[in-house]
Amino acid sequence: MRKWTTVLRMMLLALTFILPAAVMAEESVTTKAQIIAGVSFRDQPSTSGQIIRMLKTNEIVTVSDYVTANWYQVKDVQGVAGYVSTNAKYIKVVSNAKIVYGVNFRTLPASESGSKIIRMLSRGEEVLVLAKVNDNWYKVQDANGMVGYVSTSNKYIITDFSVIKPDLPLAEEIEAVISAGSAYLGTPYEFGSDRNDPTTFDCSDFTQTAFWDALRFSLPSDSQAQGDYVEALGPLVIDWTKLKRGDLMFFSSYKGSKASDYANMNYRTEPITHVAIYLGNGTILHTYSIESGGVRIDMVDGKQWENRFLYGGSVLH
Repeated sequence: MRKWTTVLRMMLLALTFILPAAVMAEESVTTKAQIIAGVSFRDQPSTSGQIIRMLKTNEIVTVSDYVTANWYQVKDVQGVAGYVSTNAKYIKVVSNAKIVYGVNFRTLPASESGSKIIRMLSRGEEVLVLAKVNDNWYKVQDANGMVGYVSTSNKYIITDFSVIKPDLPLAEEIEAVISAGSAYLGTPYEFGSDRNDPTTFDCSDFTQTAFWDALRFSLPSDSQAQGDYVEALGPLVIDWTKLKRGDLMFFSSYKGSKASDYANMNYRTEPITHVAIYLGNGTILHTYSIESGGVRIDMVDGKQWENRFLYGGSVLH
């Protein structure tokens, strides 16, 4: 009898570890948004799309995709799919994460002095991850608008970053952009490519897509405008060897194969005709012609790109 009691106790003890893991494995999370003011719910991501109905103030919808800077794809509570403006006067994203096990909600990451527990976040609570501070801590906002910090461990929280990307440490943002761009290696070139169709790219469409896919960051749509944007952010880098990984590089049109063909070029007045992402170690990720095979990696040093280079700089600070 005593033997069976011991076995039973061991089985129950094992279940206390197995069941939470099984429950967490079944958990899922979606990004949700609240309608702030009545807005048209359309069948296409365009103001010319047919209106399905008006979404009412305080309705909660599930956000399926961030289609463009101007349109979310959403589902209403009946499961009807459509599109809605991303304008903040109509809609506000309220959650992209769920607590799967009670966890401390702190005023600061626990590693910092002065960190205090605000309260315990309960299993099932949905929160909005605003930023990833580091590998161990998220900055989050609860349903009441309180902002604090929680552990990043998936033992406590599960996330959906497929739609809304939280702020990341700068190094992670840079790698996310390069990873997103590298996923399109070999994608064919097309001058004036459709900005909503990632099956072909021109140079500025490619850089715009890399930043959008990685960070939901909307760059201007052509290389000159992207160059103007980086120039306004500053500082500009005139010596390409001093660029950092992830910086954008801007180039003039092709004038010839010799460095002397570009001798009188003024980087402030010369029109920008090409843009690329600097990878470091003298290489760039870009696309420039059908013949070259589309999105590719090239060397700068001793190539046309060194002669054509105007300036570079960072989008991310």
